Amino acid sequence: MSAHSITTFIKHHFRHFNAAALVDASEAYKKHVEGGGQMLIALAGAMSTAELGLSLAEMIRRGKVHAISCTGANLEEDVFNLVAHDHYVRIPHYRDLTPKDEEALLERHLNRVTDTCIPEEEAMRRIERAVAELWMAADKVGERQLPHEYLYHVLLSGRLKSLYEIDPKDSWMMAAAEKNLPMFVPGWEDSTLGNMYAAHCLRGDIKNTGTVRTGVEYMMALAEWYRRTAPQTPVGFFQIGGGIAGDFSICVVPMLEQDLKMEGVPRWAYFCQISDSTTSYGSYSGAVPNEKITWGKLAAETPKYIVESDASIVAPLVFAYVLGW
Repeated sequence: MSAHSITTFIKHHFRHFNAAALVDASEAYKKHVEGGGQMLIALAGAMSTAELGLSLAEMIRRGKVHAISCTGANLEEDVFNLVAHDHYVRIPHYRDLTPKDEEALLERHLNRVTDTCIPEEEAMRRIERAVAELWMAADKVGERQLPHEYLYHVLLSGRLKSLYEIDPKDSWMMAAAEKNLPMFVPGWEDSTLGNMYAAHCLRGDIKNTGTVRTGVEYMMALAEWYRRTAPQTPVGFFQIGGGIAGDFSICVVPMLEQDLKMEGVPRWAYFCQISDSTTSYGSYSGAVPNEKITWGKLAAETPKYIVESDASIVAPLVFAYVLGW
């Protein structure tokens, strides 16, 4: 390893506090996958718009990620970035924007995510047109697919190739589609494409609202994947952010054991969460990992880590460490 590598820098400088927790979590992640374990990543927040694909795509290609649970926003926003990157507008001084400034952005059809504006036409409408064709075609013949399967089909078909504005190797969704990576997208309805799908149903373009399969079916698919995988190899859980992307998927273990009444369900074999949410009354995102023991999600002996920092900084560093960059 080069004396100037990212990993060497981290090992030398990250010695205490959250920095040390990052090193511990990264070392344990490496040990887990290099020992034959698998890893599910839960992806919340706006990490796709933060361009996490620059490192996550390589993690997928190198076999360091074996399944993803993500929000509908992360699912689509990686693809938005793929076809519209050069049309995004960055606003470094977003804290200084007035309400009138925000209205001006709306009039330009620029939807702001912190310091980055996503262009409606070049990003959202381009993908809507491509995916809506598949929705309507499936609806006519009575076929049903999960949200990510429609996007996998669009990406693998090459129909967007002429629109690419980044190298597709930096798209984590492209890497996932090429591997047919197991994907679970709870609450997909709460996304731009989910809203667009509802509009197509309301207009009558799509007759069967179930043409896009539901979140309950995602839980069933996750349960089948976990039942098939966990008895054969330990499965870890790497959570970026909080909310539904993490809680939905981590709950598959107690669901199988407590609700389906299965015996011998393995607990998650590794757990790490990156979050800047503080522990408070009733906060899931800020809950310490040990709380999950009481819900049957983790075991007392499960290696547990929490890095209380900004995921847009921490996640790429962890991935660089695991990849040996």
